[in-house]
Amino acid sequence: MTLQLGYLLLTLLVCLCLIHFGFTAINKTFEDAQKTKKKAFLVGGIVLWQLYLAMIGSTDFIQSYTFPPRFVLTMIIPSFIFTGVFVYRNRNERWILNLPTRQIFFFQSFRILVESLFVASVAAGILHKEASIEGYNFDMIYAITVPIIGFVAMRRSPMNLKLVRSWNYLGLIVLATVIFVFMTSIYKPDLYGAVEPLLPLKAMTYPYGLVAGCLMPVAVFMHVLSIVHINRLIQQE
Repeated sequence: MTLQLGYLLLTLLVCLCLIHFGFTAINKTFEDAQKTKKKAFLVGGIVLWQLYLAMIGSTDFIQSYTFPPRFVLTMIIPSFIFTGVFVYRNRNERWILNLPTRQIFFFQSFRILVESLFVASVAAGILHKEASIEGYNFDMIYAITVPIIGFVAMRRSPMNLKLVRSWNYLGLIVLATVIFVFMTSIYKPDLYGAVEPLLPLKAMTYPYGLVAGCLMPVAVFMHVLSIVHINRLIQQE
């Protein structure tokens, strides 16, 4: 129960951060008449997605090793499609420039908490060690570097912005390796000296499925959004 509460509280924290970033950009960009509508759309979208994850994660549908994986089809792919379409359509919008540059970069340090939950999940038998820092998941190491790079690049200059942008790209690469570890642990367990899939089906249930359905996609979304944001700022320098 404590572990489940940890995933729920972390997801709540992440959603509140998204709302804060969105409200900051909205308040600086739009007139009062538009602010309420934009904020309601943002909060409503986040709430609806969380309800969807809770609903589908509470069924037996995604608890399967069949290929293609159902949790990828129903959680990850829709999130990635949203990220691509949303960022592409809004890449030239004025509100992009009004995002809090440092905050959206420092935000990625929340992955330290995700990886801490992974370690606890390994101890509880929810995850296998290869999916944590005990194995081949080095996301925690990346997350620890985020505040370091953020403080180094505190002053907004073209050189510092490019450094932060490069670190965002590195974060996406690290996330790709984590996805690779999870997927191969299911469909190529022989890479880790096993015969059966290493990821327990329980890891796909709610609230553990919030990693695939919310926490990881949010990290990707914020990386992509941060890159677009920084590119706009560099163009203005």
